[in-house]
Order: sequence, then structure tokens, then C-alpha cells
Amino acid sequence: MPPFGVLALGDSITNGGGELQWGVALQSWALWTARGLGLPYSPFATDGATVRDVVGVQLPALGRRSARPEAHYDLACLYIGVNDVRALDWEADAFERDLDAAHNALAVRAQRRLAVSIPLDLGRPRAGPKVEEANAVIERVAARHGALVLDLRGMRGRRVLMADHVHPTAFGQLAIAERALAVLAADGMEVLVRPWDLVRYETTRVGRVRGDATYAYRHAKRSARAAGAALGERARRPRRG
Repeated sequence: MPPFGVLALGDSITNGGGELQWGVALQSWALWTARGLGLPYSPFATDGATVRDVVGVQLPALGRRSARPEAHYDLACLYIGVNDVRALDWEADAFERDLDAAHNALAVRAQRRLAVSIPLDLGRPRAGPKVEEANAVIERVAARHGALVLDLRGMRGRRVLMADHVHPTAFGQLAIAERALAVLAADGMEVLVRPWDLVRYETTRVGRVRGDATYAYRHAKRSARAAGAALGERARRPRRG
């Protein structure tokens, strides 16, 4: 049986969906990647997912919700960890155990696996040092299982990330796909079309001003909420002395 295209696991970033950006639909980076490779796409990512959800829900769903449960894939995309590091109960060791189990399962399902690291400037309030802890785990487990790694540590900025500093914009999803395809091309996969060549858009001065104002408002709102949460957390901490 020939390979069955691109399999995608992860959270809302890989699930995709959201606001248009200059008329460009917000679609998953993994879907854009599949289109760039000219391959069928099988999405199993879900909003709010953690690595435990990948292991306990998404991987089992391959057998329950697929017309070809025995299918082998050309490529498996796994972008997970954002919700893990933003949680109060973050544990690097537990994250590594579950991530290792996910890669174990994908190694027998896909010819290539692509793991994705997390942008360092993640969230408001910022996730902080936990992000690099997770990235070290992601790279270590990927190396252990012979998976490729797409490094997004430096991804930041209004054009590619929403005001929450977590979710990519429509252009951000395209940017991730372009980087993913570069990694895959370097490993020998044939890229048939670049995602940016599949979209058409035109900006206007009025639209840019309106967009700047909307982003500034949303960013200020997020920042104020983050500052309030930080103050509340400090107030709850027991005093020493």
C-alpha cells in the first residue's frame, strides 16, 4: 500500500482556523505544507491539546476515525508543547515521557517525522524559561527517534503572531509552512509549490491603519490582563521573614 500523505497532530496552532488576513484564510501550517508537497492531508490536531492528548486521544483516533486505519504516511507533523508549558503543573520529565511515546508511535506510521520547537516569546504573561526546557526536550526526543526539527524559537512579530503571542496569523501559518518545506527539501522531499505562491492579497493604507489600531487595542488588553494576573500571583505567594 502506498504512503497516505501528510498526518498532522498537535493543538490549535496545527488545527488552524481564525481571522482572515488581507483576505487570506487562516489555514494550518501543516495543510499548507501538504499542499506544497502535493500530498493528501489527514488532520487529527485539536484545540487546547497537550502532549498527553496526542498520546491518549489523537493517536488512538487514527484507528477509530480513519477510513484507512492501517495507513502509513509520507510525513507526520507534530507541533505540541505550547499548552504544556503555559500550564501551572508543567513537568519536563512527564512531557518527555509522553513525547517519547508519541514519537514511538509515529516512527512506525510515517516515513518522515517533523517536530516543531516553540517560539521563545510565548504568551502573555510570558511562559518564560519553561519554553526552552520544552525545546530541549523536543530536540532531544526528535534526535532519539530520527525525526526532523523545525526551529521556531525566533518567530515573533505582529505580522506572524496574534496579539496573544501564541497563535499564528494567516501569514504566520504560511511562514511556518515555508520553513517546514525548507527543512523537508533539505532532507530530500520534493517541493512542488511554495505556499506564498498560492495566495493573492493587496494591502491598502486605510486597511493598514485600521489593522494597526485593532492590534494595538488587543495587545494592550492582553498586556493589562497579563499584568493583573502577575500581580495576583505575587499577592498569593506566602511572605518570608
